[in-house]
Amino acid sequence: MQDYEKLSAFYLGRGYDLEQGALTEDLLLYDSKDLTTHAVCVGMTGSGKTGLCLSLLEEAAIDGIPAIAIDPKGDLGNLFLTFPDLAPDDFQPWVDPAEATRKGMTVEQYAEKTANTWREGLASWGQEPERIARFRDAVDMAIYTPGSNAGMPLTVLRSFAAPAVEIREDSEALAERVSTSTSGLLALLGIKADPIQSREHILIANILTDLWKQGKSLDIAGLIGAIQAPPFERVGIIDLETFFPADDRMDLAMTLNNLLASPTFANWLEGESLNIKNLLYTSAGKPRLSIISIAHLSDAERMFFVTILLNEVLAWVRSQPGTSSLRALLYMDEVFGYFPPTANPPSKKPMLTLLKQARAYGLGVVLATQNPVDLDYKGLSNTGTWFLGRLQTERDKMRVLEGLEGASNSVGSSFDRQRMERMLAGLGSRVFLMNNVHEDGPVVFQTRWALSYLRGPLTRQQIATLMDARKQGVIEAKAAAEEATPAVVQEQLTEQEAAPDGTTPPMIPKDVPVAYVLTRTRPEAGERIVYRPALLGRGRLHFKKATCKVDTWEDRSKLAALRNDIPHDIWEDASSLPVEGVEIRERAEPEVTFSPLPAELLRIESYKGWEKDLKTSLYQSEEMTLFKSTELKVYSQPGETEGDFRISLRHQAQEERDLRLEKLRKKYGSKTATLQSRIQTAEAAVERESSQATRATLDSAISFGSTLLGAIFGRKLASKTNVSKASTSMKSAGRAMQQRSDVARAEEKVKKYQQQLAELEEEFELEIESLENKLDVDQLDVEEIQVSPLKSDIETAPVTLVWLPWRVDSAGIAEPFYDIKQD
Repeated sequence: MQDYEKLSAFYLGRGYDLEQGALTEDLLLYDSKDLTTHAVCVGMTGSGKTGLCLSLLEEAAIDGIPAIAIDPKGDLGNLFLTFPDLAPDDFQPWVDPAEATRKGMTVEQYAEKTANTWREGLASWGQEPERIARFRDAVDMAIYTPGSNAGMPLTVLRSFAAPAVEIREDSEALAERVSTSTSGLLALLGIKADPIQSREHILIANILTDLWKQGKSLDIAGLIGAIQAPPFERVGIIDLETFFPADDRMDLAMTLNNLLASPTFANWLEGESLNIKNLLYTSAGKPRLSIISIAHLSDAERMFFVTILLNEVLAWVRSQPGTSSLRALLYMDEVFGYFPPTANPPSKKPMLTLLKQARAYGLGVVLATQNPVDLDYKGLSNTGTWFLGRLQTERDKMRVLEGLEGASNSVGSSFDRQRMERMLAGLGSRVFLMNNVHEDGPVVFQTRWALSYLRGPLTRQQIATLMDARKQGVIEAKAAAEEATPAVVQEQLTEQEAAPDGTTPPMIPKDVPVAYVLTRTRPEAGERIVYRPALLGRGRLHFKKATCKVDTWEDRSKLAALRNDIPHDIWEDASSLPVEGVEIRERAEPEVTFSPLPAELLRIESYKGWEKDLKTSLYQSEEMTLFKSTELKVYSQPGETEGDFRISLRHQAQEERDLRLEKLRKKYGSKTATLQSRIQTAEAAVERESSQATRATLDSAISFGSTLLGAIFGRKLASKTNVSKASTSMKSAGRAMQQRSDVARAEEKVKKYQQQLAELEEEFELEIESLENKLDVDQLDVEEIQVSPLKSDIETAPVTLVWLPWRVDSAGIAEPFYDIKQD
């Protein structure tokens, strides 16, 4: 069997001869880059559609391609049922006891039979158990369950966060994001809202537009408040109260509040925030296969979530640099109802936009369904690959042919409708027709044996079992982080702070900037706030290093909390902060007290000295961390984490790999074609020379036989004629020998060319292997580099006196009541 572990190639199966009803020796190796023009898989129940699509996801994972897989039925969790040992004990918890009973077996016997079936099935397709381990090691995997804690919970509160600047500055993209987000939310509320006619839709869309343009985010609670008191007074040219009176807005707000207060909605508020980068990669940059199970949700909840998810994917896509390589996959099983031909559910517009635009950014969209008539085939004209299995009705077949013809016309290729119809009619179980616009013509193939155990849809309890260890790991990591977090500082309030005259802030020199750090929340009954002093130093630093290709300015801050004694080096123990490390305001909270200030804080000269010291401290303590890949000769961008840099390396390695692979294909393709042509010519020569040799041998035999017969049965004395015949026979024999020699030389030439072809193929394989090793991102060394700022370019702002709020309980115990973002 041929080697199928090729760079950028997905092993999906082997060719299938419809006339003979048998497999061929040709492997179906699908070029991963072709998925940037998206794919659709259609087939009725029992066609093998699930096995094909899971195999596609397995191949993507092995190739290091991350994926988000939307799972409306529960089948995709089977990707977790991968057992490298293929032991019966591994299968036993997952086999169906009822199926075992129907087959007259115990669960143990049925598990053993299933393990043997999988071992033999994989072997028959040339797959060793080690390939299962390779699949599991290649990616991080998780099952997310929005609105449920069966799997990893996923909250969508970020869905009303302000989109990225790129979208906010693109009026068309912003309008699309606002419209689909609004439609999804109203669908969740059971409100059928037309974007033009519905005042609910118009009101919420205007709220989101107004706040998002300002870069302000909303959660659902914030949206409820904004509905009650919108940030505008007119809608179009009509005043707000006429368009949507306050009482009616209150009813809408109450409907949304009832959803928020519902116990069934509480699970929507838990878990990891919806973040596309986190669904595609771990913090260390490892590719991730995120299965998002929505089988447990109602139709309205599914539509709401899928719409929000597609919007987030679209926002992520638009933030990526362009590429011709496959960067990630978005797969949706059973897309029925989300991309219909006539209706316009909220999910349809972002899906259509992804199909039109995502290819330029390396995102491949793969859609699967067993209901062809429910797909918008005009929209799917953007789809380059069609995997077609057995179809149920003639109507299904006609709709598929319509879609195929549209896809072919969109790329200017010819379409043989009658031939395609005949091929579709002959498909059986696990036999698919692949029509890829990047190939010369359609291909019929049988799908390979899946690495995953295809046991059918998983229940919520089974998903919980699969995710128990991961959730426990999250809990333990959170506990470890809390242990590592410094304990909350608690101090007894000093007598000076408790003095009644402490409600008036001390007199600060007029040229000294003063600010107040925001409190976390409002204090509870019986608690009060006391302000304690700190110094905030801010500087602008110039980082420049030609070898790292960096030349940039960054803002850095230091916060020095103070007590009674002012240290000699005030910035030595100060906290380094990012640009917006603390939220400050110009006014103090009402009804607070102030700590007394040391004398140094009341002199303007002190602040000038501290500003001078700040420049020295920033130069000595502040650095920019960069990362370098020696193999690829690239550096990280300023502010890029090591995990993000490895993600970037992966993209660059894939692009470089695809570019070099294409060059190798062209280089060896022309050489291979030349040798194959020579082999064909040489084989033709062998056939020709063999034919001539056969005739020459036959002529020689006839001539020699005639001479021999004449010599035996003719006259006793050899006549002149017989001598002539003998001479002719000898010449014929010589010609026959010459022809046989020509055949041998021709055969030697065939062998020589075949040997050259084998050597060329071996050389190609070695170059491919070398290329794979050089561009294996997981094996690339990443070096950390520290870049110091240019001392002469450091700019500082006047040192600010800031008041830090401390919460004081009834016993006079004080603790910090503010949040600081650390670097």
